[in-house]
Amino acid sequence: MDGPTSTPRKPYLVSTHASIAEIPAHDWNRLASPDTPFLRHEFLAAMETHGCVGEELGWIPLHLALRDEAQHLLAVAPCYIKTNSYGEFVFDWSWADAYHRHGLRYYPKLVIASPYTPATGPRLLTGATPARDQYASALLQGAARVAERLGISSLHCLFHAEEETRLLEGCGFMTRLGCQFHWHNQGYDSLDQMLGTFTSAKRKQVRRERRRVAEAGLRLRRIRGDEVNEEEWSIFHRLYCSTFDKRGGIPTLSLDFFRAIAEVMGDSLLLVLAYRGRHIVAAAFNLIGNSSLYGRHWGCNEDFHGLHFEACYYQGLEYCIEQGLDRFEPGAQGEHKISRGFLPTRTWSGHWVADPGFRTAIARFLEKDVRGMEEYLAAMQTHSPYRSH
Repeated sequence: MDGPTSTPRKPYLVSTHASIAEIPAHDWNRLASPDTPFLRHEFLAAMETHGCVGEELGWIPLHLALRDEAQHLLAVAPCYIKTNSYGEFVFDWSWADAYHRHGLRYYPKLVIASPYTPATGPRLLTGATPARDQYASALLQGAARVAERLGISSLHCLFHAEEETRLLEGCGFMTRLGCQFHWHNQGYDSLDQMLGTFTSAKRKQVRRERRRVAEAGLRLRRIRGDEVNEEEWSIFHRLYCSTFDKRGGIPTLSLDFFRAIAEVMGDSLLLVLAYRGRHIVAAAFNLIGNSSLYGRHWGCNEDFHGLHFEACYYQGLEYCIEQGLDRFEPGAQGEHKISRGFLPTRTWSGHWVADPGFRTAIARFLEKDVRGMEEYLAAMQTHSPYRSH
């Protein structure tokens, strides 16, 4: 652990931690939101323990902690030294290229994020306290000083909660606007009731997709993480890896990682399994918050018409309605989600850049980028399947 770095607002102290194990799980979790299981101590610790992050993958832990003079823990943030931009889902390859063309190093950089997880929510973890803004701002200022001390090009906060935008901007961060497609529960009693609010054409499309899955002889089963057995986790992991194999990516999450989080936070995991006869042919992995569901990973060993939509969207929607969850975030990107009930939703990231010249250039880029994204969001909204929109 590096020595504490004083923030401008005394008497706070910011420390960096090369492993989340240096911060007690109870202390970390009391500051994290109960709606973001991907920021729980157990989730992040399992990544470190089971080889999902580290120098080889370009995610080197350097977690941030804010304490007062009495060493009381006031705020934390999941932070990593990044030597690439893989697994972030906020694309800055062009920034890195511009640095390179000017003879400057963009990497390493610092990122406040949950690795490989483009799910929204607070990134500056303070718990429910009236001093939230004060603690979060002090943590950010300390993070910037850490970046300066390490000679790092930039500091990025990814998929943070919208209400954190003002705090980030107040600490010199530039805002970038993104788009995902999320579902919000309107108090539906069933998926059929929700489909009743669709236009006729979109409702028929969904029902046809679901019918074709059934006609293919496929059966879907939803199972909580602490009820999944060893064989089912092994099959799921093979399917998960196959998705990356097909796309030329890297399956960074190990089987031991999934087994570990199932043991310690199994009630926050939802696995959707698709069977043909007695054999599992596809699976979708989700995380459960206290009011939200987060779709994360999927794999299938054959092509079945509509099965991806059934396993990744319709089963999750049914689960949310049955459990009374407010939101469903099915993952990054994907305009095809709109016709299935997921509407364009703003996402946010904050960016602090050390070099004055590049800070000015990136600010100009982001100004145009935000305007373009607002136009895109408005255009996507016109494709809503709901009659009332």
